[in-house]
Amino acid sequence: MNTTNRRIILASASEIRAKMLSNAGLSVEIMPASIDEEAIRLGLQAENASPRDQVDILAEAKARKISDRNADALVIGSDQILELDGKVFAKPTSLDEARDQLLALKGQTHKLLSAVVVYENGQPLWRHIGQVRLTMNDFSPDYMESYLTRNWSSIRHAVGCYKLEEEGVRLFSRIEGDYFTVLGLPLIELLTWLGIRGDIAT
Repeated sequence: MNTTNRRIILASASEIRAKMLSNAGLSVEIMPASIDEEAIRLGLQAENASPRDQVDILAEAKARKISDRNADALVIGSDQILELDGKVFAKPTSLDEARDQLLALKGQTHKLLSAVVVYENGQPLWRHIGQVRLTMNDFSPDYMESYLTRNWSSIRHAVGCYKLEEEGVRLFSRIEGDYFTVLGLPLIELLTWLGIRGDIAT
């Protein structure tokens, strides 16, 4: 539970991020930030921004937009990027694109970067970027096709075409890092910071 009267807003439409915060006992308002993520990402890539800078800037853009309209609240912005050998992957837009992504990731170790930025009164207060390394199995073509058929309605919204909390966990042979960061929010670090500030009970 929150221990102050301060409002806490999650500037995201992500159901899993909202559920993580709710399950942790936080009272959080959900207020998705309407920004053109793809345009921002493409612009940053054109400027050769690193994947870490891209995910940090996108998370900050969400927090800033909502904070500008809610000066009395702590606003949490978050974003996630998948990186393989310097290439950034976006959410698949079709089954063919999902298939191409899985083939590129198959048997390889990629990184997931999850950024969180907290704003107050239109100014950044705190930021963190969590990183996880994930190694995919050398799965068979038949399994990949059956996996895509069974899970497309869910994974079409997931970078890398997987969700560890679902069947996607079967694609992996090794995961190095924090589970919450894989889900899209460095939850432990965020809760620790909120506790130090006295915004939540610890």
